[in-house]
Formats: sequence, C-alpha cells, structure tokens
Amino acid sequence: MTGGAGYIGSILTRQLLDRGHQVRLLDRLYWGIGPVSDILPQVEIIHADIREAREEWFRDVDGVVHLAGLSNDPTANFDPQANWEMNAEATVSLAEAARRRGVQRFVFGSSCSLYDGLPDGATYDEEAPISPRGPYAESKRFGEVKLLEMAGPDFCPVVLRQGTVFGWSPRMRFDLVVNTFVKDALSKGRLLLHGGGWMWRPLVDVTDAASAQIASLEAPAADVRGQIINVVQANYQVRELAMLVAGSVGLVKGHVALDTAPEPPLVRNYRCSNQKLAQLLGFTPRRTVLESVDHMVGVFSKQEKMDYAHPRYYNIDWMLLLNEVHAGLHPFDYVLRRGEAGALTE
Repeated sequence: MTGGAGYIGSILTRQLLDRGHQVRLLDRLYWGIGPVSDILPQVEIIHADIREAREEWFRDVDGVVHLAGLSNDPTANFDPQANWEMNAEATVSLAEAARRRGVQRFVFGSSCSLYDGLPDGATYDEEAPISPRGPYAESKRFGEVKLLEMAGPDFCPVVLRQGTVFGWSPRMRFDLVVNTFVKDALSKGRLLLHGGGWMWRPLVDVTDAASAQIASLEAPAADVRGQIINVVQANYQVRELAMLVAGSVGLVKGHVALDTAPEPPLVRNYRCSNQKLAQLLGFTPRRTVLESVDHMVGVFSKQEKMDYAHPRYYNIDWMLLLNEVHAGLHPFDYVLRRGEAGALTE
C-alpha cells in the first residue's frame, strides 16, 4: 500500500491486518511514523518516494492499493509540478513496475472531485461526461485513463472515486468539511456556513473508504477489471452537516452557533451515485455522519489537550511548514509568523 501511514492508509492498514493479510507500506512518512507506530512489528515499511518507482518494491506482492500523493486542491495548487509528478506520473510508473513484477490487482484511490463543475441538479454516476478543473482533478483523471488503458488479462486496475472523506484517523485531518466543523464546534462554539451552506457534497467515512479498498482487492477480477466505482455513503448539503455537528457537539459542550459567511470564490457543488459500488462489490458504506461525529467527539474529549491548530492536521499548512524548514526557517519561527505560537509543542 502506498500512503499507508496517511489519513485513509493508517485505517486501511489495520483493517488488512485484522483480515489476516500481510502488509507492506510504501510511504515517504511525510507525517511521521506516529500514525502506524503501534503496529510497526506487524508491517513492513519501505521509506521512499513514489516518484522513484522500483520493481523490487513489488516482490511477493499480490495486490496494490495506491493512496499516496497530494490529496486536495490547496496542496495541488501550491505545487502543481509535485502534484503532477505524484498523482499522475507516479501512478503510471508504479502500475507499470507492479505489472512487470507480475502483480495483477491495482486499486487506485481517485476522487469524486472529478464531477465538480458539471451542471447542478443531477446525481452523477461513473458514466458522467466529466471535465476536471484544477491541477488536482486533472492529475487524478490522467491516472485513471492510463490505468484503464493498461487493463488486460494480466492486469486488473480498479479505480475508486472517493467522496469527501470524514471521521477519526490516527493521521487526523481537520481540513475536511465534517472534521473542520467538529473542530470548530469544539474549539470555537460556532460554525460558519459560507454562502448559506446550500452546496452538495458526496461523503464517506474513512473506515468505509478503507473497507471499499479491501472489497476491491478481494473481488473477482472479472467483476472489477477496468472499472471506475464511486465510493460514497450519501450526499449531504453543507448546512445539513453543520446542523448535525452542532447538535451532536451541543449535547456535550453546550450551544453551537451557526453563522452565515460570504460565499468563497470557488464553490464545490456536486452529487454522486453509489449504486455501482453496491452492484459490483456488494458493499454499501454504512457509517453515517452523525455516528462518525459522535465517535470523534468521544475521542477528542478523552484527550487531555487537543491542539486543533497544529499544522500537522492541515495538509497545506504542513506542506508550507516543511517548505519553510527546508528553506532554513526554524519551525517555531514559522508558527510565530502564522500567529499560532505554541502549536508545535507536540
């Protein structure tokens, strides 16, 4: 698994181990070893960059789950070249190396953001005429196309277009809409609804996203070879998510205010179907937003101190921090510059 110490990967690793699989993680460890530190004796780790694909990585491998790369628009926009190298070119080179080594199953974590920009009002399935906008979506689409071109008797690529993911993970993120709301509700007692929060998003809990990867690994090749599959639990309006979070957090922390904020320059608004997921894989994501929110609140409430502002919880902030460090700026100076003194005390 590439990206095995990441947000989805650290959950998926544990699920694979629970099912009796032997797991080799290929990870740059951009976020550190912490997300998988408690299971190190149970896994093999290759500390490497996916842009340097080597056939030896795939020795004795039966299947690959490819999750590594830049994972959202802000990071892709910040460094379009790195985004293209990781999300597009490395996807192809990894798949080619795996196929040369005799690996047949290759599951690719793509994104439902490819549907963004299509006309509002419809719920789109995998046959929708997508027109990706922005470096992130464009790179994911390139990876999809190249993988599907490689499909054949000796190679079984499966493309999973994942909805916006939410939920607790050992590599926690607070730059995803539900998780952001939970963080703001707990730390500020208020949520901002940009543009009123009327836009739609397809969502899936991180545990269900990981389970979909396993279902894709274990399904008969004839059922999934060369298939694109949406991984979505349900479609929600952002204001609905805010009300669910406010209600759940309010039970333990008191009233959470909902305030309207100006609409952002770029509005994400799209809905996706999950029917093919159930038909091909016999899998339907079941963990709802409310269940996941309650779980997150329970986890964070047990922690003595939760530093919600720490850059490690935000992909773009962490990237900016490490770039500054590589340029010679001490991490504490970076934090002071961003007005987050004390955020690097972990």
